[in-house]
Parts: sequence; structure tokens; C-alpha cells
Amino acid sequence: MDLETLYAYHQSYPALLNKTYLNYGGQGPLHQETWQAMIQSDRHIQEQGPFANRVFPWLSQQLEDLRHALANLLHTTADTIALTDSVTTGCNIVLWGINWQAGDHLLISNCEHPGVVAIAQQLERRLGIVVDRVDFWPWCEDDVAAIAARLHPRTRLVVLSHLLWNTGKLLPLQEIVQLCHQRGIQVLADAAQSVGMVPLNLPALGVDYYAFTGHKWCCGPAGLGGLYIRRDRIETLEPTFVGWRGIHQTRDAQPAGWKDDASRFEVATTAFSLVSALTTALAVHEQWGSGGDRYRRICYLSQYLWQQLQGMGGLTCLSPVPPPSGLISFQLTNGQHRQLVHDLEAQDILVRELLFPPSVRACVHYFTLPEECDRFVLALKHWLQAHP
Repeated sequence: MDLETLYAYHQSYPALLNKTYLNYGGQGPLHQETWQAMIQSDRHIQEQGPFANRVFPWLSQQLEDLRHALANLLHTTADTIALTDSVTTGCNIVLWGINWQAGDHLLISNCEHPGVVAIAQQLERRLGIVVDRVDFWPWCEDDVAAIAARLHPRTRLVVLSHLLWNTGKLLPLQEIVQLCHQRGIQVLADAAQSVGMVPLNLPALGVDYYAFTGHKWCCGPAGLGGLYIRRDRIETLEPTFVGWRGIHQTRDAQPAGWKDDASRFEVATTAFSLVSALTTALAVHEQWGSGGDRYRRICYLSQYLWQQLQGMGGLTCLSPVPPPSGLISFQLTNGQHRQLVHDLEAQDILVRELLFPPSVRACVHYFTLPEECDRFVLALKHWLQAHP
């Protein structure tokens, strides 16, 4: 994409018009077409009648279109996709859907999101399983070997982020899956930071479960995501939260068994305007090169920013190499991470404080402008001079 086109495209995200936005790992902004799709969907539902018979086929088609769009993004089939409201909900579906026995082991990393850690701790309290941890921080040079060293004869499941939300490291998921499957262990990947950024082929990766959201790198609306379940795992994973969307019904409105695909894990009413908005967001990205093209652009900008930070006194990047992602995190020598984030926001530069490891994270997307990186670096230099 040439610079003139890039600038025009950048301007089509209303949230980017008056600020330097570097927090895509927290939430992506809405493209104007995505925003309009949400408004038009609500308008159509209201004009037709929210519970009118004539609106139901349209709603059903919207759901089907989104499943197919997500399946296309992940190079899988629509029957392996359950729509959820968040990554954490997807992880709950899997973690509570396994028939755990007291004494079984669950392995997570020390870089997981607190939502996932909280689920693991609740399983430990209620079901008597053992939660083990593998350390990816401090920086781990051989992630596969580190996992292998922490596996136990009773390990049933490994849960890890495909792309670590703090350091920006992309884990070798395919190798990890192969290691675990050789020992009869399933793998659940938290894909909050990978979907919409990294080109993916989930069947080729072999992963059993892949929980993702649409509101970060896909730049869709908050409140809608999905869970990929490998086709041969659908029958053995038990639904925990149950509702009308996951079952067949008899003529007299009685449950008549689970649906045959991943939609059996869907529960009930969705905010349907979000559905067409996420479908639109995915289509908008597809206009700007292949997934590989967009990812290479992200890595180029990430390296551009990382290299500038590397040469700066007063901070240390968490990643010792240019991160293969749009996430660049660093620690301040003075430890004033929260103050920096606050002061930058006062200048309309948006980054995020992370609590573990204590750091600040900046994120670049494929449509981030190089001068946005430069503006952030300049503001950071001035701040460090004022806060030695």
C-alpha cells in the first residue's frame, strides 16, 4: 500500500483522527464501515420488528456469514467455530468441558492472562486438580523444552497463549502441539493477540482448541469472538453452560440432543448488531493485501519501533530480539510505568501499562503510520529526560 493510500485508510478509522493510538492489543478501533454496519443492523432489526418471524432468517444468515468469515480467516471449516463473547468465555468452555478427575494436572504458563489463571485456580479448588506452571518470563530461550520439562504423567491439558500478551513472543505452537499429542495431552491456545495479526491455518497447527476475540487485532466490536474446536474433539468436550442455540428441539419445544457441530457450545441471545459488524471488519482487512502481507507490515513497523527503543537510555525492551508481532514492551529503569502511561495519554498518545512483568506496552498495526511511532519515541525521550 502506497503512502497516500495508507494515509487515506488510516483516516477511515474515526478513533485515529485525533490521537496516536498504540493499544491494539487492548482494543482495536472501529473502521467507519464497521461502525455503520453495526448501526444499520440495529436499524434493520428495529424496522422489521425485533422478534418478528421475518427477521429470524436474516439473523440466522448473519450468524452463518460470520462463521464462514472466521473459518476463512483461520483456514478451517465453519462447523468447527463456536461464537462466544470473549476469549475468556472460550477458555471457560474448554476448561470446564473436560472430564477432570482429582489429581489430574493442568499446565499453564506464568504469562497467561489473569482470566485464564482464575479459571485454573477455580478448577483446582473445586475439582482437586493440580495446576503446574511453566516460566516464559524471565525470557525463555527454548519454549518447547521448558514445556517438556513441566509435563507430568497425569497432565491432561496445556493452556498457553499463542502470542504472549506481555513480551510479544510468538510461541512455536505446532511444535508444542506435537510434543503434547505424543503424550496424549490436549492443547488450548489463548489467541487473544494472534487472531487478526498472525496468518493462521489451525488444522495445520493441529491445536485442539483456539479461543479468540474480534475486538483486538480484527478491529471488530467488543463483545464477540469465537472458539475453534478441532472436529474430532467436539463430541468429547462436554457443554457446561447450555442454551437453546446449542440444541435441537422437538415440535413441542423440548431439547432433542446437541447440535452436531461446534455451535452446541453457544448458549442464547447475542447482540446481533455485533455480528454484521465483525463480518464487515474482517472484510475491510481483506481489502488490504493478504494476511501475510499485513503481518509482514506489522513486523516491519514493530522492528522499526523496537530498534529506536533499543538505543534509548532509561529503559529495557522485554524482548531481546525484534518481536515477531505488533507488541513492543519495555521496562523503565525508574519504575514509573503508570505515570508514563498517564502522561502520554495527556498528550493523546495511548499505550498500556502491564503489571507482569511491570512494563509499558506499545502496539502497531499494519496501518500504523511511521510518524506515529516517531511521535511516541520523541515524547518518551522528553519524558525520560524529565523523569530520570
